[in-house]
Amino acid sequence: MTATAPSDSPPRAGWDALTAELDAWAAAGRAATLWWRDDDAVEPTPDLDRMIALSVEIGAPLALAVIPAGVTDALAPVVDAAPTVTVLQHGWSHTNHAAPPAKKTELGADRPTIAVLAELAEGRSVLDRRFGQRALPVLVPPWNRIAPGTTAGLPGAGFAGLSVFGPRRVSTVNMMCVNTHIDPVAWKNGKRFLGDAESLGMAVAHLRARRLGTVDAAEATGLLTHHLVMDGETWAFTERFLTVTRRHPAARWLSADTLFATPFAAEGLR
Repeated sequence: MTATAPSDSPPRAGWDALTAELDAWAAAGRAATLWWRDDDAVEPTPDLDRMIALSVEIGAPLALAVIPAGVTDALAPVVDAAPTVTVLQHGWSHTNHAAPPAKKTELGADRPTIAVLAELAEGRSVLDRRFGQRALPVLVPPWNRIAPGTTAGLPGAGFAGLSVFGPRRVSTVNMMCVNTHIDPVAWKNGKRFLGDAESLGMAVAHLRARRLGTVDAAEATGLLTHHLVMDGETWAFTERFLTVTRRHPAARWLSADTLFATPFAAEGLR
């Protein structure tokens, strides 16, 4: 699951606004890079099969955030058969260790950092054994939250990349950070579809901010999905968003192995 959008009232936009923003990138002679992350995978399901098929059909690479403690033997052959899919590490067990009323987190400051990093290192080994080169040394914290001390220890635990939610900000951690910025699920409203206006508002806002230089222009705009909870409207939005952007000459979908190939100063996390 994911943290909420950067504000309780996401910006609003429509499909014409998305096309207009991509047209502005084209007029400037620039490519609007995008990427796709889907969280909470542990085993093959009809919805996961549908998501992977969509990735292959449209030609949009999919980064699958897998929970190491819950992953089954059956998932590896599914990933192996899908040339557009790579694997990221989604924490260790996706267990909340925060005491109420604090926000949920698995990788927070509620436990000793050394214990958290040890779990993450074990998770890294699990995914390496099951997925080989398809598994990238990239951490996706459950609920997109991680304590600063754990972030600082990630390189020593074998990680070269980190992905949360929101525009990245430069810090001192020597690793690549590429986040997601578009979450179409209304987590506080029954996990229903957030709506075209709000979902596209997130997309257009980040693309425009990149184009104008008010956020890191080099960070690809990330779509975040959750195949286990998506309703029909969320699926329809996802397919249309992928299709519209894939067909636009200024949009370029990148794979996670491309995005995380070069070291970068990771953001100071929220």
